Amino acid sequence: MELLVLKTGALGDVVRTTSILPGLARKYPGLRVTWLTARGAVELVAGHRLVQEVVAVEPKDARSLEEARARLAPRGFARVLSFDDEEPLCRLASQLGGDGRDGRLSGAYLDAGGVRRYTRDVAPWFDMGLLSVHGKEEADRLKLANRDSHPALFARMLGIEMGEPELVLPPAALEFGARFARERGLGTHGPVVGLNTGSGGRWESKKLSVARTLELARALSAARGGRLQFLLCGGPEEGERNAELGRGLDSAGVSWVDAGLGNTLLEFTALVARCQLLVTSDSLALHLALTQKVKVLAFFAPTPAHEIELYGRGEAVSSTAPDYASYRRDADTSTLTVERLLPPALRLLER
Repeated sequence: MELLVLKTGALGDVVRTTSILPGLARKYPGLRVTWLTARGAVELVAGHRLVQEVVAVEPKDARSLEEARARLAPRGFARVLSFDDEEPLCRLASQLGGDGRDGRLSGAYLDAGGVRRYTRDVAPWFDMGLLSVHGKEEADRLKLANRDSHPALFARMLGIEMGEPELVLPPAALEFGARFARERGLGTHGPVVGLNTGSGGRWESKKLSVARTLELARALSAARGGRLQFLLCGGPEEGERNAELGRGLDSAGVSWVDAGLGNTLLEFTALVARCQLLVTSDSLALHLALTQKVKVLAFFAPTPAHEIELYGRGEAVSSTAPDYASYRRDADTSTLTVERLLPPALRLLER
């Protein structure tokens, strides 16, 4: 059976969606999977053991999408899973999988009148989003009322067992991680705790402040008798933030290493894989850590913790402010205190 998955969007969402593959493979023996995604996400699925082919597109480029259509249309996929709600990708889904009436397509598509719609079998997901047939107000209410993690919800919709996201690192990435550790002395001062407490420039309220991050690092180090080393993680927009964190850790006499900001996705994942614990916002790093079986302490303010499946390898600390899970970019993070973050961090380190 040939199956096509259309999933671009945020990188973390692409990683998380790979959790459907083990269940699909068990449901359809001999399954062959083609995954269409944005060029920037190709590395996240190309090495997956259950993905036979990756098609890269530029989601906003009509020519790129037409080239993908021409390449894929002759294949006659037995099933198409369309998880993007942007109009160009909905059009591509309908061109490759129809409108769902014959059972081939599940997800978002463009109907004959050019209106974006979604098939009923995946309504639990799309009812909470921008395409909701119920309107934005009810979609927001359904999203807040939902208590399923995204992997659990997708498994239920597709009639499969819930799986885990996977990202198998190629030898070059593993060697990069090993070389980095040798050259930088990573792991020579005890367990490595990754600090990924920023969130790029878009979600200010997903971040833990520099001051609170430093307070937590000092408390963790003291509780472990100084036998601890921190790895400062982050994306290209967090250079100044990580430099400030580094100065603060130096002042506290705490061992740390800068992961750097110019790593590829696979290199960054290889560094995360060398951590015994990752303290992280709701971000790409969280999902990458889960693929590497790294223990995770995740904190949440504007987004709900229950949407994230930690697979028994992490703990979540949620804001108790009234605007928790409001998706506000200025959500209150004041209740994400060291007093609440330190105990679960120590529990995870001591497992």
